[in-house]
Amino acid sequence: MAAIAVSGLAVGSILGSASARAATIDWTLWSDSYTYGYPTGGAASGTIGGLAVNYSGEVLSVVANYPSWTPVSSYVGGVVGNPPPQSGGIVQLQGGYPVPPVDTITFSSPVTNPVMAIWSLGQGGINASFQLSELPIFQAGGPSAEYGGMAITVLGNGVYGAEGNGTILFPGTFTQISWTNPTSEYWYGFTVGVAATPLPSTWTMLIAGFVGLGFLAYRGSKKGYTALAAA
Repeated sequence: MAAIAVSGLAVGSILGSASARAATIDWTLWSDSYTYGYPTGGAASGTIGGLAVNYSGEVLSVVANYPSWTPVSSYVGGVVGNPPPQSGGIVQLQGGYPVPPVDTITFSSPVTNPVMAIWSLGQGGINASFQLSELPIFQAGGPSAEYGGMAITVLGNGVYGAEGNGTILFPGTFTQISWTNPTSEYWYGFTVGVAATPLPSTWTMLIAGFVGLGFLAYRGSKKGYTALAAA
């Protein structure tokens, strides 16, 4: 029987169909005060309600009231029920450098199933990426109102885009998430959020989804066997 390939988009669809409803996400409100650093040495901070969010690594700037995070369909899907607010801001990155620095988000207390929104990753002819310490799961993607483009692509621990936009989820409980941006392109950015109410167990959703895929594969192989027997 042929192996089944499951793309990030397919896994995102699994999660979306397995969850009873999308969650309301509390997105980071980034402070206008930040420390510039390229390729390293930068810092930014923000809050998610009473939770402190600190970021260290590459920082070109923290952009206030930009981007629009629209159209909404590019950032809402799976368990993500609302896009980041424009007023929350975005941490601006460029990536590249011979040895890409490690960028790290630190939460003041453990968070479960955090999500990340990524904007304008790469451009036509330049496929930029986030190479993450944790396994991301695709939730939504599509063009941005500012530059068009398409959905981000998730492959293993990498998130890729040539003008890509979208949201990803990290299943589990974390105090830190780290990554590198090995490709230079001016500019792309991110923000992070946490569900305001508990999400359904991500692993339960994944198991339910993959069981469904296995059933579909079984049905397909059974149909093929039946057809051969009848021939």
